[in-house]
Amino acid sequence: MLQTALRTLLGFAVLFLLTRLLGKKQLSQLTIFTYITGIVLGEMAGMLIMDQNIRVIDGILGLTLWTALVLVIELIGLKSARARVWLDGEPAIVIRHGHILESSLRKQRLNLDALSMQLRLQQVFSVTEVEYAILEPNGALTVMKRPEKEPPTREEMQIQSTTGNLPAEIISDGKVVEKNLVELNYCHQQMIAALKAQGVTRVKDVLYAELQQDRTLHVQQRHRRRKK
Repeated sequence: MLQTALRTLLGFAVLFLLTRLLGKKQLSQLTIFTYITGIVLGEMAGMLIMDQNIRVIDGILGLTLWTALVLVIELIGLKSARARVWLDGEPAIVIRHGHILESSLRKQRLNLDALSMQLRLQQVFSVTEVEYAILEPNGALTVMKRPEKEPPTREEMQIQSTTGNLPAEIISDGKVVEKNLVELNYCHQQMIAALKAQGVTRVKDVLYAELQQDRTLHVQQRHRRRKK
């Protein structure tokens, strides 16, 4: 049991380190190759933990070598556009001007049911609404609607808009998030005044406070327990 526990801790540490080295592409741009890489690394780590016949050094060597090969391939893809297309594939137009391109669907091995589902996920319920639909290398469908089907913008409706910072937490669990105050150029005096305007006199009584884009403060107080 001790040996299994030690192998588990070692396998976890090595796998965590190697996945960090691989970067965030595993999550943000999941292609067939990166999907297989994740499966293989997980399987190799599992074998290292459970199979006592595999030496620890051999398991770590296999994990490291596989990761190194993936990094080399990723580097080649970064340096060469042609290699990147060969490794990851390239986008394919499957709908043009409201017409489904049958040859493109066959080439991508995408059936009509799957295409319809992808369109519905993009809030599109009729092919006639689509100007272009592009199947990305990771399998996601990017849709550009016809101009007349797009919702009007604030500019088109002549609605004045203002820009500001992203909403950010100012107080969390009764404690001031100082770095956000500095980044948002929001001083303590402004925060205290905004809290008092909402009937809050102590920061520690605040569960969560968030500075909105319009510079107003959203405040949620703690629930006070009633004394028996």
